[in-house]
Amino acid sequence: MSINPKKNPVDRTAVSVAFTVGLYGAAFGAAGVTAGFSILQTCLLSILLFSGASQFAVVGIMGAGGAAISAIATATLLGFRNALYGLQMAPILKVSGLKRVLAAQITIDESTAVATLQENDEDRKRGFYITGVGVYIFWNLFTYLGALGASAIGDPSVWGLDAAVPAAFCGLIWPRLKHKKQFLVSAIAIAWALLLTPIAPAGIPIITTVLLAVIFGVKK
Repeated sequence: MSINPKKNPVDRTAVSVAFTVGLYGAAFGAAGVTAGFSILQTCLLSILLFSGASQFAVVGIMGAGGAAISAIATATLLGFRNALYGLQMAPILKVSGLKRVLAAQITIDESTAVATLQENDEDRKRGFYITGVGVYIFWNLFTYLGALGASAIGDPSVWGLDAAVPAAFCGLIWPRLKHKKQFLVSAIAIAWALLLTPIAPAGIPIITTVLLAVIFGVKK
């Protein structure tokens, strides 16, 4: 596939999104090392899990002393949306076997968003693959650079990098809050999580906020 961002608007959008999102991998790299993960472990999370919110959940919960099962449960809940994206993209991509596995790995918010913005299936496929592969490459590259940088400066908390995880979650969630109801649900979830944090094991406050989404979803 020949990519030409200067002449093809789909390529231009896909490459710009891929690079911008990929840069954010540096924050995850720093957060992973701050939470006590090695550079290798941090990079493997990006290579294998490759789901920003889920990755930050894992390092945030385990870094705070939470159990692995809590980290896995939270990461799974946050990553469930990718399965829904897969249902949306499957009729467009029409892949099977190994290609289906590879396509599933890059089925994320950004690749799905760029794909669904296009007007025909050919451009949707092009936008999906260029964005997905681009984010994967840049995210992993900057994860390594972020982890390497955080490891080189000694104790990351001295530089304030221990705030990377909550800051990252704010960065992920804020652009998605477009309606008053979403702001209300988010505010209640924050208050509920803060209330449980002093008395519940790490990870449990986040997991229980899912109940709020279910309650508000049923009432909708």
